[in-house]
Amino acid sequence: MTIVFKVSDNLKNKIIDYYKDLRKEKTPPYAVFQAQEADTTITLYESGKIMFQGTSADIDANIWIDLEKKLNNRIINIDGTEKKVEKKETNNLDFSTIGSDEVGTGDFFGPIVVTATFVSTKDFEFLQNLGVRDSKKIDDAKILQIAPEIMKQIPYVTTILDNKTYNERHSKNLNMNKLKAILHNKALYELKNKNNWSFAKIVVDEFCSKEKFYEYIQDVPEKVMHITFMTKAEDKVFSVACASIISRYIFLRKMDELSDSVHIPLPKGAGANVDKVAKEIVDEFGHDKLYEIAKMNFSNASRL
Repeated sequence: MTIVFKVSDNLKNKIIDYYKDLRKEKTPPYAVFQAQEADTTITLYESGKIMFQGTSADIDANIWIDLEKKLNNRIINIDGTEKKVEKKETNNLDFSTIGSDEVGTGDFFGPIVVTATFVSTKDFEFLQNLGVRDSKKIDDAKILQIAPEIMKQIPYVTTILDNKTYNERHSKNLNMNKLKAILHNKALYELKNKNNWSFAKIVVDEFCSKEKFYEYIQDVPEKVMHITFMTKAEDKVFSVACASIISRYIFLRKMDELSDSVHIPLPKGAGANVDKVAKEIVDEFGHDKLYEIAKMNFSNASRL
């Protein structure tokens, strides 16, 4: 299937930014770029025309057709013809998506938490009013405040890898990125099959290449395919931002539980202050306790 239509300058800039990480090395004559996303080839020409080719070309094209309507009050028919519509106040954000993100991979103490969420366009105003964005740009006090509100309204699935299981599984052949890929796939698969959601894309904040991600999950019986991998997705896609916030909230709660178990506030990250607390735990409870609450492949453990 091939779909071609002309885009406005407003939409052109958004398209260029969206596909910047998916571009092919070679660009066809008179084209700004050519990109490959799953089964669809996207070519943007200097003339302003954009062409979608592939089995899911209609799905990918309709995403931008809908956004063009919101941005510029144009209705574009599937044959490329268009008409103006009466101007209305519109939300110029993107589209309904499923997205996932993880927390805890850079922390010596605490589990790895991966969450997948479904966010519909009807949720945008609610999330905007809450100030939803990447959890790394929101302080923990705000996370603890807004995450419960998000969890009441936004469908989500969370997968938690506790420290003991992490330490048992992590090895040269099952490294951090492979574990993350398996956890993302599990959360996405469970959410996707929880309901018949109407969504445009499945988005994962890119932590490895698309090829590597699918290689990591090749032996998993239940897979999610046709994923869009995007850098800094938490800043661009509401579902990934919500996943980031919910994951952070659950991680903070788990850290509180672990802190209570050793009667010591566990620091986040993997700095020198972490080494000091780790030594206190070993001195009082032994190495077995550390194995239950920390990631033993981190250099913090070897320094003990």
